[in-house]
Amino acid sequence: MSGSTDPYAGHSRREIRELRERESAATPAGAAPIVPPSAPPVPDDSAATAQLPVVPPESSGAEPPAPSDPDEKESRSKAWKPWLIVGIIFLVFCLVWLGVRALMVKSSLEQAQRLVAHVQEDTDSMRAALPLIGEHAGSAATVSWDPIWRAAELVPWAGDNLRGVRLAAQSIDVAVNDLALPALNEMESGSDAPVLTRVLPIVDEVEPRIVDLAAKIERVAESNALVGPVRPGVDMVNQVMQMAAPAIGVVPDLLGADEPRTYLLVFMNNAESVGLGGSAASQTLVTVDGGAFEIAAQGSSGDYLEGTPLENVDVPESAEALYGDFYGSYVNMSSARPHFPAMAEMVTEFWDRDVAPTLDNAASSRDIDGVISIDPIALGFILDATGPIHLATGDVMTSDNAVDLLLSDVYHRWNAYLEPEIVDGFFASVATEVFDKIASADFNLQAMLSSVTRGIDNGSIYFHSFHDEVQQHIDGEKVSGVLPTSNEVESTVGVFFRDESASKIDYYMKSNIDVNQTCSASGSEFVVDTTLHLDIAQGAADVLPDYVKSATWGSSQFRTAVYVYGVPGTTLESVQMDGREVRLVRDDVVDLDRPVAYFETYLQPGEIAKVTATFSGEGDFGPAALQSTPMVQPTTGLVNGCAQEE
Repeated sequence: MSGSTDPYAGHSRREIRELRERESAATPAGAAPIVPPSAPPVPDDSAATAQLPVVPPESSGAEPPAPSDPDEKESRSKAWKPWLIVGIIFLVFCLVWLGVRALMVKSSLEQAQRLVAHVQEDTDSMRAALPLIGEHAGSAATVSWDPIWRAAELVPWAGDNLRGVRLAAQSIDVAVNDLALPALNEMESGSDAPVLTRVLPIVDEVEPRIVDLAAKIERVAESNALVGPVRPGVDMVNQVMQMAAPAIGVVPDLLGADEPRTYLLVFMNNAESVGLGGSAASQTLVTVDGGAFEIAAQGSSGDYLEGTPLENVDVPESAEALYGDFYGSYVNMSSARPHFPAMAEMVTEFWDRDVAPTLDNAASSRDIDGVISIDPIALGFILDATGPIHLATGDVMTSDNAVDLLLSDVYHRWNAYLEPEIVDGFFASVATEVFDKIASADFNLQAMLSSVTRGIDNGSIYFHSFHDEVQQHIDGEKVSGVLPTSNEVESTVGVFFRDESASKIDYYMKSNIDVNQTCSASGSEFVVDTTLHLDIAQGAADVLPDYVKSATWGSSQFRTAVYVYGVPGTTLESVQMDGREVRLVRDDVVDLDRPVAYFETYLQPGEIAKVTATFSGEGDFGPAALQSTPMVQPTTGLVNGCAQEE
């Protein structure tokens, strides 16, 4: 073994560097390297251990990596410590900034929510409160441009909460500052241009942002990370936005933004109850172009061919079994079946066949874009928003007297058998006055929204569009006039009345409906008790106007049909009847995918009749709910959801 040793052994690192530097400078290319003086040999740990030969440095002068230098470590440590301190300071600053911003946003949103709650209790304060709500919402929404806030939204868990707060603030800000306030300013501007033509561009401009925010806040609302203080506010705003987005998406189209639209407005008379509301014997054709409304034509029962079936409408066998030949042959019976799309189709065909050919400017059913129904009950609600309306007769119609005036007083003033044109003219003038009041936007906006909502909830306002892209936005909503087809959310029972006396006696009819649901492990049972009470004394009935009495029995008795529609997925198990003359007409009909119990009650003035239908089914059923004919005298009763069997 060679006894050669490391030429640099025994030297310090600094000496080694100096030697190598001199070596590199003094040695010509290709010459042997300068060997430094040897240090004393270092004893080997084992005589048996062979020493590896030393490989001299390459002629290129490249030196092998030197062992770590403590001085360099200390130097590097001193270099990055200031950046660490800066990073910690920045992180603390961001956290403090987020905390301050969160408190500011929380304060602004809470103040906005308090104002909203106040407006809900006092609608007259809306105009004064809206700018303040907008100010607070706008202040909260400034986090949208805060880079620290937006960056923090990427943090797991906390990010969803920050994002939810931001989107809630943005949604209120856009709804108030970009939609409600500009629209109100236009309504109050005093311009001669129709108000909706001025509001429509505002709706058009804000619609994409409303739809975008609704989609984003819906996704955040689904997060399980939202904490207690954040969850209620996000859920509330999300609920509003999910209703607003579809509505604002179709409003421009409904108001004729792109092309004129034509609607048939059907006035339902609840004094003669018929299924969805009342006799549908009065219609008004309305056109809207760029937000400007105009009455094009009007029709009444005298304009229609009674008893002649429509050729272009197919009546299902189930509907014919329940409603007979009158359904599809008389326009006032078009509302009998509790399915507004079918009614909408039927009244447009009646209009096309009997009215349109007699009027130069009347649209045919092929030109009608949709059908709206409204009754005097809803009209009374709307008058809460518009205030009193002065009629050509000298009457002042208010929310307090609208139902009495339109469903009772009119028949005491004029004999509708002898002077039908006067009665029809009165109803037409009422429609015109109300229409002009609404079209001029001379009303309290918040009160109007509340009134329309009440009308829809009461079953007094329905709408159907013949355009699929519009109709899809209202499918499943109560305003569509369609009984629910699913029991997932609620299990809805339907109870509908139809006067079969050719009278207007339902001004005096009282009704009560109780629905009791009992649940078991295998399914549910629904017991539906319906009571009718003709609340008028015989003497008072004897002096009623002839048009109010029965065309068949005078004041001696009146016949009312009761249709009880069971919950989908159930069968009719049993029926019971109580009264002087009550009979079961059909119990074997399935209509609208529901089992139906069809009764007839004969009531003399002052009498009471009660019918009970029991339905049961296997599977899962949501809690019981009820839809019924809106009556002049509000229907009473209780709906008791699932009571688990022992």
